Amino acid sequence: MSIALDQSAISTALSRLADQLFLDAGTDTIDLVGIRRRGDEVSERVAALLKEKGANVRLGVLDISLYRDDFEHLHENPLLQSSEIDFSIDGSRVILVDDVIFTGRTIRAALDAIFDYGRPAAVELAVLIDRGHRELPIEPRYVGATLETDRLDHVRVGLMKTDGEDVVELTQK
Repeated sequence: MSIALDQSAISTALSRLADQLFLDAGTDTIDLVGIRRRGDEVSERVAALLKEKGANVRLGVLDISLYRDDFEHLHENPLLQSSEIDFSIDGSRVILVDDVIFTGRTIRAALDAIFDYGRPAAVELAVLIDRGHRELPIEPRYVGATLETDRLDHVRVGLMKTDGEDVVELTQK
């Protein structure tokens, strides 16, 4: 196991995401919807950086547990959490936010889930880390950091609020 990103590198990646989003948004409201377990923390931290820049940000959280196609991750007693989107997404430009993109299956599930809340004008993707190896034709528009990995490598993202530390660890297989 090796440390791929330390606290400083994660801070830089978060700032990069905020800068990219701010440059694209202009005077438009930025609707960030974080995917539960770590995407929500990434979106909160990016939203704080955007607000420091003077951006108008609306923040939501999406639980995709029941939309996934790999139900084995749920085990016998799934930990279902609520989604919290307290603004209308109809006609808005929604930015889905996740911690890491790998195969694209999590994002596919998030797309299914977000359309249960309305019909956005556009849906874009922001990720803290892109590690490649897509199985679906899904690519993020905004990327904080890119990791070169082999398909079987394991990437573990730890974030302060969720895990007590900011670190990205890479275990090579």
